[in-house]
Amino acid sequence: MSAVAGGVWGLKSILFLHDGSSTPAHQRTLTGFPVRSVDMQRPTDNVTVRQGDTAVIRCYVDDRVSRVAWLNRSNIIFAGRDKWSLDPRVELVTKGQLEYSLRIQKVDVYDEGQYTCSIQTKELSLTSQVFLIVQVPANIYKVSEDITINEGSNVTLTCLASGRPDPMITWRLLNPSAEPLDGEEYLDISGITRTQAGRYECKASNDVASPDVKYVNVIVNYAPFIKDTKSSDPQVGRMGVLQCEASAIPKPEFKWYRDDKRLSNGQGISIQMMGSRTLLLVSNVTEEDYGNYTCVATNRLGIHNASVFLYRPGTANNISGAVAVSQSLWLFLGSLTCLLLKC
Repeated sequence: MSAVAGGVWGLKSILFLHDGSSTPAHQRTLTGFPVRSVDMQRPTDNVTVRQGDTAVIRCYVDDRVSRVAWLNRSNIIFAGRDKWSLDPRVELVTKGQLEYSLRIQKVDVYDEGQYTCSIQTKELSLTSQVFLIVQVPANIYKVSEDITINEGSNVTLTCLASGRPDPMITWRLLNPSAEPLDGEEYLDISGITRTQAGRYECKASNDVASPDVKYVNVIVNYAPFIKDTKSSDPQVGRMGVLQCEASAIPKPEFKWYRDDKRLSNGQGISIQMMGSRTLLLVSNVTEEDYGNYTCVATNRLGIHNASVFLYRPGTANNISGAVAVSQSLWLFLGSLTCLLLKC
């Protein structure tokens, strides 16, 4: 008699997951349990398949089976060797005389559910059940666009992902430390500062496949801050060079002043702009050129200025010392006032 006609001694189900190679990617085997009647079924066994893989749910019978069928929930897939399902991805595997297995190609989420290998003999009706769980890799389907924001504003970055099981979402700012940030689907940043500008990484993972990663670039606008100046002490008749460098977003615009008069190119003055830095060149320095110059950096968010000096040769240290003495005197007077007022 054939493998699907006659009595039955035992039944076992084996699930193989294939990723295209001849060797199964995963394998789960159920062996050694007794066959029971429909009224006393063995508890359903859960098995897991990744979306897109091929699942082979194996059922083995002996040569005393009279009838055998595969069912998904209450729907008949195969009755004997007759295919009832219209799904071209589903086929019967009958290698050898005792195998009666079900193969599903390109498994998708709607394939999830209970599958039953049902066997009938002259004496008993027997079943083996497998609940197929379909896992889906994490996929980020919505993420914030790159954003430009003013310093001090509140920012919310969005990262929405799907997957089975539900993915875990984490955020990082890809600065040198790249430490994890507190946030899941929504990352809230209150009063953002310039140090929080940069590339933000959103990662969604559920251990089904490699994490899905997306990035959001955040630009923070801020008012200019003059971070460096360089004075000069040329001799009469030589060229004097004053430098001023500022940090700002958007890029700052520079202006030079001598007292209250704005300077421009011409009459021995040359102004050069070099990105975040500006140079004031004074050719053929005269006695009248020595003194205090003001560098002003501006953008639409604010303004910052600093003094730069064109010193007479040999007077730079004296002026710096005088400034230091003046600052020390004011600190002493401030401390004395605080003591008298008991602050």
